[in-house]
Amino acid sequence: MTSVETTTATPGKILGIVGFILAFIPYLQLPGLIVSIIGFNQAKKAGAPRGLAKAGIILSAIFLVLFVVILVVTFSLAASQTPSA
Repeated sequence: MTSVETTTATPGKILGIVGFILAFIPYLQLPGLIVSIIGFNQAKKAGAPRGLAKAGIILSAIFLVLFVVILVVTFSLAASQTPSA
C-alpha cells in the first residue's frame, strides 16, 4: 500500500514571499507592502511564522520612501533646469 502525503501550505507564506519579491521591483513597492501586510495578518491568525512577510513589509516601506524621495528630487531638479526665455 502506498501512503499519501498531504502538504499543507502555511497561511500567508506565499503572500509573504510575493510581497518580499515585489519590494525590490521599482513601481511595485506599494503593492508589495499591501501583499506583505495581508500575508503577515494571515500568518498571525494561523500562528504560523511570519518572518518573510515582516521582511517584505519593512523592505517595501523603506524602498517606497526612497523611491518617492528620488522621484521628488528628480522632478524638482528637472523643473529647475528649464531654460528661461
